[in-house]
Amino acid sequence: MSAQQDGQRAIATAREVLCALIAAGIRDLVISPGSRSAPLAYAAAEAEAAGKLQIHVRIDERSAAFMALGISQATQTPVAIVATSGSAIGQMLPAVMEANHTGTALLVLSADRPDELHGTGASQSTRQKNLFGEHVRAALNVPAGHSPATALESSLAALRGNALTAPGPVQLNLQFRDPLTPEDDASIDNQPWTQIHPGNWKPAADKLPDMSWPRPEAATTRRTVVVAGHGAGAEAQAFAQHLGLPLFAEPSSNARFSANAIRHYRPLIAVGLEQIERVVLFGRSTLSRPVGQLLAAEHLDSVIWEPSPAPWYESGRRREVPVANRQELVDFAGNAAQGWLASWQHLDVQAQEIRSAMQDPATLTGAGAATEIWNAAVPQLLLGSSNIVRDFDLAADPLQPGAGRCHANRGLAGIDGTISTALGLAIGSGERTLAVMGDITFAHDASSLIFSPDEQKPTVDVVVYNDGGGAIFSTLEHGQVELSHRYGNSVERLFATPQQMNLAALAEGYGWEYHRVSDPAELASLLAQSTPQQLRLIEIPAERQSLRADQLELNQRIAQLSWPEY
Repeated sequence: MSAQQDGQRAIATAREVLCALIAAGIRDLVISPGSRSAPLAYAAAEAEAAGKLQIHVRIDERSAAFMALGISQATQTPVAIVATSGSAIGQMLPAVMEANHTGTALLVLSADRPDELHGTGASQSTRQKNLFGEHVRAALNVPAGHSPATALESSLAALRGNALTAPGPVQLNLQFRDPLTPEDDASIDNQPWTQIHPGNWKPAADKLPDMSWPRPEAATTRRTVVVAGHGAGAEAQAFAQHLGLPLFAEPSSNARFSANAIRHYRPLIAVGLEQIERVVLFGRSTLSRPVGQLLAAEHLDSVIWEPSPAPWYESGRRREVPVANRQELVDFAGNAAQGWLASWQHLDVQAQEIRSAMQDPATLTGAGAATEIWNAAVPQLLLGSSNIVRDFDLAADPLQPGAGRCHANRGLAGIDGTISTALGLAIGSGERTLAVMGDITFAHDASSLIFSPDEQKPTVDVVVYNDGGGAIFSTLEHGQVELSHRYGNSVERLFATPQQMNLAALAEGYGWEYHRVSDPAELASLLAQSTPQQLRLIEIPAERQSLRADQLELNQRIAQLSWPEY
């Protein structure tokens, strides 16, 4: 059946789709090359030429999807991703999964063959209409030759979320028939603009949280702690400060910037657990087992601040009671008991003294690197998963200004796509971005260092803490198995996966500046220098043989501290 017999042409459908997205406020589109997606590529080129859209090109779809994730998180607006049919769509799954669990609005525009080609063995054709399953808020299909108007309206509404569902990723599958190239003089600039308006997306600067909290209605004082997990935001800090409560804030909570924040809260929970009466949780806590044990403690009452649907857990599956009313939350927490915050602050000072005594100031350990990077106060900071984010959790000083915004892919806490996410954050924010990660995380996404000559380069530093393998496993139960020698070299081989990469050669091959630093002063000096549109790969050589023993000793020494009474 020809396109003329079956409705509008592919290019007309593509133009209608992009007109609707632009009218709804979407301004960024990430695309990878492919033929079936050509109508969307040509329509996007027309929109960019008209000044209505910005295109970002990535050579592979996995990198494209994570870049889109970063752009969306930096701008707090949805981003469209375009890819051709077949396995190209499957490459986006890891980023879509992360977007699902972080409530990030990504619109996957998946080009597809028409129905008559499915099941025939046609090249690059597969059943992809619902490929992402439960990881998208909606999966809609536009058959070849049909108007996309109804599916567009549903897609844009699903991206936004509602009173019961958080925003998140959506798949709009577009089936195109030949011809796939424009064959007329029309362009998107002279098309009728759709009036689909499910709601305007505002820039992040227009979405400032409410920092005002009421006073508790009763004069009751309590020994409450505030836990600020990933994405908690500044209102968690404001809440703790308002009531005089200790704050246990992860780096990517973006709440770790006051004297209420207890830097060494993770090892100190063992000292103060029996003193705690109540827990208030903001955001998603993912970094430590001590916090997990705190939140699971049966003798403690706990609530979670949830003014809007959370994307990372299912209703009724957590122990904390959801609270959406500000007065109810402060009444639950109460004002701090006499000396309650001072006791935690005193313990924190003691823990810092213990850690300082154990650390050689001239050696660039993970915590030492975290200190220098945190103090560099870059506008955008992205922390890789595994040990890196935990180094920052231990070392980032709440009394230092730190990064303008601290990011981490904590939706599923995976290591994939970290470099691509950083590139997206830099592009979306227009600001200098520093991404710090371990060598295995870097290796997972190293091909994303490549940039096409025609693409404008952002300002990005990628810092690789290279200890030759996955060090985090030695700090878990697997480290004890390794010490037993029961499995020989299996733990090192199967978990640590040691590697020997030549990062200097990789940097040269991809056109990045390369630096190797080995002491804190050298790192601090390098980070103090930055040039617009500069791409730098910074390697910190390290060793991991003593990591498990060092962490055990630190935790044991801190656990021996006595609870101070004020």
